[in-house]
Amino acid sequence: MAPKPPCWSLSTRRVKLTVAYDGTDFCGWAAQTGRRTVQGTLKDAVRQISGEDCEIVGASRTDGGAHARGQVAHFDLAAAIPVAKLPNVLNRVLPPDLRVRDAREVPSWFNSRFCARDRWYRYAIAEHDRDPFHLRTACGQRYRLDLAAMQEAATDLVGRHDFRAFTEELEPTVLNTVRDLYRVDVSRVGAEVRIDIVGTAFLRGMMRRISGYLYEVGVHRRERSDGVRLLGTDRNEIDWPVVLPARGLTLMAIRYGRHPRDCRQRPNETSAEAENEQ
Repeated sequence: MAPKPPCWSLSTRRVKLTVAYDGTDFCGWAAQTGRRTVQGTLKDAVRQISGEDCEIVGASRTDGGAHARGQVAHFDLAAAIPVAKLPNVLNRVLPPDLRVRDAREVPSWFNSRFCARDRWYRYAIAEHDRDPFHLRTACGQRYRLDLAAMQEAATDLVGRHDFRAFTEELEPTVLNTVRDLYRVDVSRVGAEVRIDIVGTAFLRGMMRRISGYLYEVGVHRRERSDGVRLLGTDRNEIDWPVVLPARGLTLMAIRYGRHPRDCRQRPNETSAEAENEQ
């Protein structure tokens, strides 16, 4: 069947998908010509089951090698396929490292990216772990980390700050590097140290460099006082934290609240173009 673009009609529906993926063998979320990506693979699957070309918009643009348990995306569907059956239908044609966990119809104005109230990321560091399968989703570390020091340093990051020193290379259009973090928690579960961060939006590389900063504190390579300086105006006078590998990063969940709305309208919030997620 030749693919055809979706056209707006009374039967056109906007669909919200929740997907999970092992990002090891994906070149990130965003579609790239000649590369295997999550967005591109989803688009191919929708085309295969419906015969329609569609634009799939993701809530966060994860880097190559990063994972997701609760990535959210939306697209418009004209084909007469019951939305409740989409997870089973799509999972039959999707590869095993990408699964649709949930599908539901949402209002036509819903946008998975712009309506997101906050995002929850987790970075996992495996201590003395020799399980090769575990290391697909965690960054290996030979030494035991100083958990108490990491927890104390994490408290300085909560709130509204300029996170310019916790980013990678940004697009020229990104002028505002202020972000709100609601939670920065560090815990140990078995042989794994987990860094859980919840915030409104994340700059490119921000989660992995924050995790790198806390890691450096945990191995006593950096003082907690550096965190305050990195958030301040003298951030260029000291070395910025290391960026940890993408394999330890997982997008855990995205929340929209009971009554979703366009969150770009929040006071002092950055434009959507500035939200270069991990």
